[in-house]
Amino acid sequence: MGNINVLVADDDKNIRELVKLYLQNEGYDVVEARNGENCIEEFGKQDFDLVLLDIMMPVMDGMQTLKEIRKTSNVPVIMLTARGETYDKILGLEFGADDYVVKPFDPKELMARVKAVIRRSTTYEPEENKVLEFKDLTININNYTVEFNGESLKLPPKEMELLYYLASKPNHVFTREQLLEQVWDFNYFGDSRTVDVHVKRLREKLPGNDQWKINTVWGVGYKFEVNE
Repeated sequence: MGNINVLVADDDKNIRELVKLYLQNEGYDVVEARNGENCIEEFGKQDFDLVLLDIMMPVMDGMQTLKEIRKTSNVPVIMLTARGETYDKILGLEFGADDYVVKPFDPKELMARVKAVIRRSTTYEPEENKVLEFKDLTININNYTVEFNGESLKLPPKEMELLYYLASKPNHVFTREQLLEQVWDFNYFGDSRTVDVHVKRLREKLPGNDQWKINTVWGVGYKFEVNE
């Protein structure tokens, strides 16, 4: 695999330089953007493996920037938020972010999340069949594609991996903590709301039918329920 390219968008030059230093120490190539509009410009110039995106930026804020990115790409995105408010976190995830980090952050925590997101998006190798088929649903993790009711769906990497993991073990109940550990590769830094929002987005795109659905097991977690 070639070099990992990361785009860091933040209006605070000191934060950009700090993040860039840590990323470069891990061997990643880094491009900086000073605001959302500049981020979109840089994003159009080359392919990136990850985007670190601050929410509070001038010209175009992080949410608007994320929406623009998601119009053309499913690249993994980690949001940086100074507020730490639940609303910002949930909104970012609903717009298609893969994860979020609250400022002020520990650079080691940020690197742990970066490594987890990149590892899962570039080297994901399921242990079982790589293509799962159900009524009106085909999940192909080889090329990260989903067909539902005869139409192709574009899913961000984490939604795709969560769907595959749930569907690979039909009727098995997973706790939120198990899903965080298996799909996101972290549990200590994890937040169970991350799982809830991703499941919500999957349900909106894949409402299910009389043969299968993504079901909530109250007080426990989630399962891909299949009628046998």
